[in-house]
Amino acid sequence: MSIPKSVFAHHIVGNTAAYGPSDWRNDISLAKAAGIDAFVLNIAAQTDYNNAQIANAYSAAESLQFKLFFSFDYAAQGAWQPSAVIALLQQYANSAAQMKVNGASLVSTFEGPDSSNDWRAIRAAVPIFFLPDWTSVGPDAFRTSKLDVTDGAFSWDAWPQGAQDKTDDSDKAWKSSVGSKAYMMPVSPWFYANLPGKSGSQQIVTWNDYGESHYIGPITAASGIPDGAHRYVDNMPHDHWRDLLPYYIQAYKSGNAPAVTTDRVQVWYRLTPAAAGSNGGTVGNAPWEPPIPANAVVQDKVFFTALVKSPSVLTVQIGNNNADTFQITSPGVFHSSTPFNGRTGQVKVTVSRNGQSVATATGAAITASPADGLTNYNAWVGGSA
Repeated sequence: MSIPKSVFAHHIVGNTAAYGPSDWRNDISLAKAAGIDAFVLNIAAQTDYNNAQIANAYSAAESLQFKLFFSFDYAAQGAWQPSAVIALLQQYANSAAQMKVNGASLVSTFEGPDSSNDWRAIRAAVPIFFLPDWTSVGPDAFRTSKLDVTDGAFSWDAWPQGAQDKTDDSDKAWKSSVGSKAYMMPVSPWFYANLPGKSGSQQIVTWNDYGESHYIGPITAASGIPDGAHRYVDNMPHDHWRDLLPYYIQAYKSGNAPAVTTDRVQVWYRLTPAAAGSNGGTVGNAPWEPPIPANAVVQDKVFFTALVKSPSVLTVQIGNNNADTFQITSPGVFHSSTPFNGRTGQVKVTVSRNGQSVATATGAAITASPADGLTNYNAWVGGSA
């Protein structure tokens, strides 16, 4: 059994302690505008503001005709007690905002495979469609020892290992492991963290995990940016990563690329060459993978994607240096990049047609070195709309 084609975004409730109802309404409105169908509410056990923020989220979602479902986080504060899981699922089962599959509440986790047997009692107490993220056990062990208690799987394996492009090999392995059951694929734009101690559907990882730099939601006064992360998150917006989501989501759901009605361009890059500052102890790969130097993973490039109605010319200018020119020969999506090559200054990406600009993105300046001496591996993201 599969889920109707849907796109969700992982929302960390642990970063919403300062939220009021209007903050939830703002997030939901932005997500709806981007074509996102639901938020996946990541909730840690024993978090004292869970109940208030969950209530705020569901109230806002009900009023805006948006969907939500829970991802019970077993890593942040330890394992959830089954009784607490059951109580929350029962409390919101009848909410108009609850995302359901065949009448059962959609539910996920962030890790927690050691508690897999708890879900037999949970699903006996409340109807659920259960797609846990138990990525740490791997697809083979999941199939042999965990699959029977689930309705499928969600994988957190959204990033490449080492200095290579991400492929869909891990998705194919997970799809194979669940057989005829459902698989939820992860999609993520970025990953960088430097903190102390530290397919029927798709899930964007994440809306607001500022500490790991893969947020696509806004940075506001209420954003729960973790201690230690302000250095690389402040003034590093990612909002424009949402700009092209309506196009991509429509193509995903329909199986066909929609006609482009508005020319747009988005751009993202780091603000200094990687080697210009200290890496601050940052390494490439996850802790359980072979470590490699951080600077071997990243590229000193300006990346850009244009969505055009017809053939166009795209130029990238860094400071007062000569512009790089790209010919876009057909309508639709055009993606490429250009290296820094020692150039510094404000970044400007322009899409032109018949000598007239049709979309322009102007971005923060690339500098020769970081002001505080530490390389910021987070991306600055901009766009034309």
